[in-house]
Amino acid sequence: MDMGYGPYVDPELESLVDRIHPPRVCIDNDSYQDCTLVKVNSANKHGVLLAMVQVLTDLDLIISKSYICSDGRWFMNVFHVSDQLGNKITDKSLIHYIQQSICTSRRGKTQLKTRTIGKEKHTTLEMTTTDRPGLLSEISAVLAELRCHVSAAVVWTHNTRAACIIQVEDDSNHGSIMDPQRVDRVQAQLMTVVNAHHMNRERPCVRLTCQATGPTHTERQLHQLMMADKDYEEGTHEKCFETIVTVGNCREKGYSVLNVTCPDRPKLLFDTVCTLTDLQYVVFHATVSSKESVAFQEYYIRQKDGQTLNSETQRQAITRCITAGVERRVSHGLRLDVKSRNRSGLLSDVTRVFRENGLSIARAEIGIHGEKAIGSFHVTDSAGRHDVDPVMIGLVKKEMEKVRGVVLVANVSSSNNNTEEDQTRSSLGTLLWSQIERLSSKFQTRKS
Repeated sequence: MDMGYGPYVDPELESLVDRIHPPRVCIDNDSYQDCTLVKVNSANKHGVLLAMVQVLTDLDLIISKSYICSDGRWFMNVFHVSDQLGNKITDKSLIHYIQQSICTSRRGKTQLKTRTIGKEKHTTLEMTTTDRPGLLSEISAVLAELRCHVSAAVVWTHNTRAACIIQVEDDSNHGSIMDPQRVDRVQAQLMTVVNAHHMNRERPCVRLTCQATGPTHTERQLHQLMMADKDYEEGTHEKCFETIVTVGNCREKGYSVLNVTCPDRPKLLFDTVCTLTDLQYVVFHATVSSKESVAFQEYYIRQKDGQTLNSETQRQAITRCITAGVERRVSHGLRLDVKSRNRSGLLSDVTRVFRENGLSIARAEIGIHGEKAIGSFHVTDSAGRHDVDPVMIGLVKKEMEKVRGVVLVANVSSSNNNTEEDQTRSSLGTLLWSQIERLSSKFQTRKS
């Protein structure tokens, strides 16, 4: 194997460059009628592109186009962004938050208050295993029995694999589970649930961690869990979409060229850039755009050590990983939104109703906002079919009415104009918005 070596950069020198040339963020609402331009110039380092995309996607902003250039030590990027309704970004506090957050992400001096699933000090369950109907119901039932309150959770499934990150609190003190023996007991009980259906060839993993430091970005963590679980190796699932990935070489400039064509959707840019970053590839130039419902992405890349993709094995590997990175977030099945007053055992009760009525959870996101619990579930039938029988949904609604304080909304059609549905659909994506003015004022105080 050829070994490549990149130039050594003294960390003190890199810090000096940041101080002399701090990041510059310009918000331009004049150039285009249908979008806001976010222009970023800064000193370059590995991961800076992902950090900037993360700031925008965590605010549920839509990136319709992007132009990236980072040759040498300088990074220049232009994002065409709008809100979920296709409007420009005009709120002054939000604009200030974007500017300060992107600068903070580049300097890396403080933790960003981006989308994580709860408090900074908590007990977190990370799990990867084989997907099966009723899995989340079994996990939440065990946690409820052990008096562990689920305060937030995100679950992804892809290619017969499942990954979840669940934040739990001790019912007695509403904080981290501090007793090591209890942590071991919870972990052992969950491993029993996983092992009950797993074969020798499968790769179950259950880990509990007590995080007392800054938060980790949940969606990037899920990408890493599923990649470590090699979800890109499986290929037996039913595809309702098509992702085309090609890899070539630009020999004149010494780049590999990665092209991705797939159905357009929110957070697509984050998913591809996250995968490239975790695979230790550096993006030097990129163009991202969409036409109607199709997205086109072109990346000029090298490995972090400066090498290009010269072998067919390398090209096949990055093709599989990028395809998985694009497809594992794609929503399958019918979306059901749940609202309720926050209480212990709530997730166990809700998922039990789904399981008893033959629904399988393909994706889920659960969070707490004040005294309210908000959940979004994408469900299929037990056979994995995406078209769920409306009669079955009716039965689930009736059963859910018996669960104390739970309101369920079935988003059968994206064209539905029901106001309550619209509020429910956007509620998870706006959990962070209530903190923007407070965070923005903190930035202003520090600046002054």
